Amino acid sequence: MDIWHVKGGRGLEGSCNVQGSKNASLPIIAASIVTPMECRLYNLPKLYDVDAALSILRHLGCRAEQQGNEAYIDSRPLSATYIPNELMEEMRSSVIFMGALLARCGEAKLSPPGGCQLGKRPIDLHLKALRELGADIVEDEGEIICKSRALKGRDISFPFPSVGATENLMLAACAAKGRTVIHNAAREPEIIALADFLRSAGAEISGAGTDKIEISGMHARKSAVCRIIPDRIAAASLCCACAACGGDIELKVSNPSQFSTVLYFLNEAGCDIINSTHSLRVVSNGKLRAVKGISTAPYPGFPTDAQPVLMAALLKADGESEIEENIFSNRYRQVPELRRLGAEIEVEGRTALIRGVNELHGAALSATDLRGGAAMIIAALSADGESVILDDGHVRRGYEDFDLCLSSLGGDIILES
Repeated sequence: MDIWHVKGGRGLEGSCNVQGSKNASLPIIAASIVTPMECRLYNLPKLYDVDAALSILRHLGCRAEQQGNEAYIDSRPLSATYIPNELMEEMRSSVIFMGALLARCGEAKLSPPGGCQLGKRPIDLHLKALRELGADIVEDEGEIICKSRALKGRDISFPFPSVGATENLMLAACAAKGRTVIHNAAREPEIIALADFLRSAGAEISGAGTDKIEISGMHARKSAVCRIIPDRIAAASLCCACAACGGDIELKVSNPSQFSTVLYFLNEAGCDIINSTHSLRVVSNGKLRAVKGISTAPYPGFPTDAQPVLMAALLKADGESEIEENIFSNRYRQVPELRRLGAEIEVEGRTALIRGVNELHGAALSATDLRGGAAMIIAALSADGESVILDDGHVRRGYEDFDLCLSSLGGDIILES
């Protein structure tokens, strides 16, 4: 159990680096087993979810070691295709090992993935796409058993641009005979990062970052090197913290355009956003104005992962802000906890109305999920008095040294583990 002790009322100032991307790291770790090879990953964040992914590799027989923000993976000795439930339930992204194992071994056996309970997140699209490639998939007593003698490339269209299903299909298609074309593919920066890694390992992939991705097999190489891209959601969270508390911070991040929709609404709320070549500066007087029209959508729309932290930033904004959540049915789990701080939030179906209050006060809270936990920390930093947030490891699944980063910017926060 993690206990976050947060004293509010301080502005944030200074500069800090942005961690490596969680959502890019996990599929790249899974991709390391698509073909027998050695790979080195740089800027890999130290997170519970990364630990879980590396544990899966070791269970499968691979060598996987992380020291600081670097990791060495040797997938040549892979000897198993079964991932037990206790490893699968650690994180949602564990499902992407299905496509990787099919590509490498022609079989996989696993259970449905775990992770934050944000509402119904079926893996039907994953299974349907892999079946279209030629995989025989049986769901039996809580286990998913996948087998294929020979995957065959073909045109596959998604009804919705699912990130996970796109990644799973990309991994499996590396071993398919012929060309695979993914229509209505997810376009997130993490998809581009995965394609870049697979190309470095010998895959023939084009179109990543558009809604049409083509994969024409793989000429396997013996090694690959990858530097994980900065985490756009972690960067957005820090920007929202500055907006809520007031202050002047600089983030060392290479591509702020990857979360430009978040920056747009922070600017609409009254923050100054200043971009330079390799950094982003956010200036806030802490007196924001309400904004409307926030509606989560697949990339390049407003990211659902940033919805809770932007909500936290708007709790004291003058007027009534409005957010529409279109991705997950249960993504407002942070709302009852934010109300304990004195926030006025009304949820009607997919819409949340935030009526700005003059002040928030410290309270005892319980983190509900990864981004909801981050939202509570941000709100507590902007509240009067001290808050204590009980957290069953949610925040450290996706944020590396969040307490130290915020403390370096002037926040009064202590993590007791």
